[in-house]
This record gives sequence, C-alpha cells and structure tokens, in this order.
Amino acid sequence: MTPAARIQTAIELLDSIIAAARGKGAPADRILAEWFRANRFAGSKDRRAIRELVYRTIRACGPVPATGRAALLRLAETDPAIAPLFDGSNYGAPAISSGEQPAAGGVAPAWLVERLARSGVEDEEADALLGRAPLDLRVNTLKAERATLELPEPAETTAAPQGLRVATGTAVEQWPQWSEGLIEVQDTGSQLACLALDAQPGETVVDLCAGGGGKTLALAAAMDNQGRLIAADTDRNRLSRLAPRAQRAGASLIETRLLNPGREMEALGDLAGQADAVLVDAPCSGTGTWRRNPEARWRLDEGELARLVQLQAHILDLAVGLLRPGGRLVYVTCSLLDAEGAKQFDALLARHPQLAASPLALPLGRERGKGTRLTPLQDGTDGFFIACAA
Repeated sequence: MTPAARIQTAIELLDSIIAAARGKGAPADRILAEWFRANRFAGSKDRRAIRELVYRTIRACGPVPATGRAALLRLAETDPAIAPLFDGSNYGAPAISSGEQPAAGGVAPAWLVERLARSGVEDEEADALLGRAPLDLRVNTLKAERATLELPEPAETTAAPQGLRVATGTAVEQWPQWSEGLIEVQDTGSQLACLALDAQPGETVVDLCAGGGGKTLALAAAMDNQGRLIAADTDRNRLSRLAPRAQRAGASLIETRLLNPGREMEALGDLAGQADAVLVDAPCSGTGTWRRNPEARWRLDEGELARLVQLQAHILDLAVGLLRPGGRLVYVTCSLLDAEGAKQFDALLARHPQLAASPLALPLGRERGKGTRLTPLQDGTDGFFIACAA
C-alpha cells in the first residue's frame, strides 16, 4: 500500500470507530482486527502503519470527531508529514480543500475534562492519560520467582513484588515462559490493587467482579493455592476465559460463579457472612486506562457515568453482605473521577457504619480521600483508586 492509501484506509477505519463509539458498538482494537483479517493484501508493515495512524489520530482528538477525515485532519495539524499524503491519488484520500474543518483537539469532551479537573486531574496529569502504556508482567509465584526467572528479553523490576516491565510491543505471548504459566500480563497498578487485599493461604476470598480473571490469578498465587477463591461475574463470555488461564497458571483453588444481574445472591447466598476478604474491581468509566483504550473517552456520557456510579454502589453493598465479622473489603476502580473513587467509598462507609477505612501501605500512590490514587504521570501505572474497609 502507498502512504496515501494508508491514510484513506485509516479514515475509513476511523469512520467505523467513531460510529461504534456513538452506538456503543465494537471497540477500536476489534474493528482493526476484523479489517486486517478481511483484507489480507495489507502486509505486516501496512498493518503496523495503519494501526499507528489510527491510534495517533484518536489520541489527537478530544471530543468525538464528526468524521474520520476530520479526525485525520486534526492529526495533520500536529504532524506536518500527514497533509501532503492527502494527494488525491488512486486509493488515496482526496486533497485537502480550503475551509475544511479538522476535529477539535484536547484530552476529552469538555464535560469530562471539567469532571477530571474537579477530581484533581488536569494539566500534565490529564495529558498523561493519553500517553503510551508500558507492558508490565507479573511473575506467577505458583511456578516461579522474579529473582530467578530468566526471560528472552531484558526486563526491569517494578514496584509490585513480582512485577516486571518489558518494552512496549514485546510479543510475550510467544515466549515459553508465558505458555508455561510463569508470567502473566498485568499492569503494575493492577498488581498493587491485589496486594492491597492481602489475601492469605487458607482464607475464603471473593473476587466479585472477576471478568477474565487477571486479578483472580494474582490472588490465587498470593494464597498459594490454599483456601477458597471464588471468581464471580455477570459476563459469561469473560468468565469463561478464566478456566484455561487458571490451568496454565496452575491455579487449582478457583471456583467460578456466574451471576444474574440484580439477583446476584441466588448464586452467592452460601457465602453470605463467610468471606475473609472481598475484592470489588467494579465496572467503571475507565478513565485511568485511556492510554490503552483512548476511544473510551468518546463512549462515555453523563448518563452512562451516573449508571456506573449506581452499579458500583450496588456491588459494594453486595460485597458487604458477604463479609464475615472482621472481614475486609478492597474497592478498586480504574477511574480517576472522584464520583467513582473517593466519593463512592465515602458513601459506602456512610451506608455501613460498622465498617471503617483501613490504611494502605502500598509502594506507589498518593492519598485521595480515604484511599490511594495511582496515576500514569506520578506512578507510571494505569490510573486507579484503591481503598480498604474492615
């Protein structure tokens, strides 16, 4: 493909991504993967170049662009090498005409920028949300130890006890260490969220929003396969991915529970008042993960945020009902909005006065309300709010 043809392809893909964001459709990575699968004529260099163009463009736009072309015109404002590629050639994009309006830049839509600022995330902190995420690994202590593990490529240690960081884009899933379950891909902030729960061998632990099980596997390693570890979620597809991952990791204590939204205690009733610890990694806006999913800014609106805040409160109340007297609850959200973090945790404590905030001794992060906040700028991790109640 010519560079001009790559520009036109990126425009068409961006049109699909914008439409999907407005309609809550497929994420950008899936749209790209499906296009690459259906268009085999695009070689590996073309695929890399198109992917790079698409994600650079998404990061360059704040509000949802009107069209993919307007979005790429915004990128052309920041990169002088882009505009000449609108050359009108065969398979290329038509030349830029006078008066064409590029999409607006910025960190996010205006209402969301304002919400972030009210939550103490602005200027450099906000800009860092659109940087490039590192590639972090967690050494699986059921099978290996960080101090003695040998990898095919250089890695530096992170603040997490078993954390490593390798070059972004490293194909770790092709390593034997990955296929044998010695390592898992997991952001350092996510690893520290698991560390906050302090899961111990022999305990009964519930991962109440387990998803695909990344944190569940970290908890299994912390428990040394001793005790009960229940992974629960309402998403059958995501939860089904846990079994093969657990087998690869050698995590044999995990039980899965598929939950019916609004009727969760039908599947969890036997655990009421029994759990030593409950992890609530609640569904959220994902503002702390924009480095990995920058188009997520375009999917969020105020109505969706309100729905998420309400859902988080419901899940937290469920978690309280699972705790034994003296048990502990760790609330984690990959959002930097106070409505989903510090204020949500304060509301939990107000509804359940038998609980009190417990201090966290994490190697990264700063105090936010009664919890700890991690940010890409300050900590080099995804953005998280983490708090513990007991």
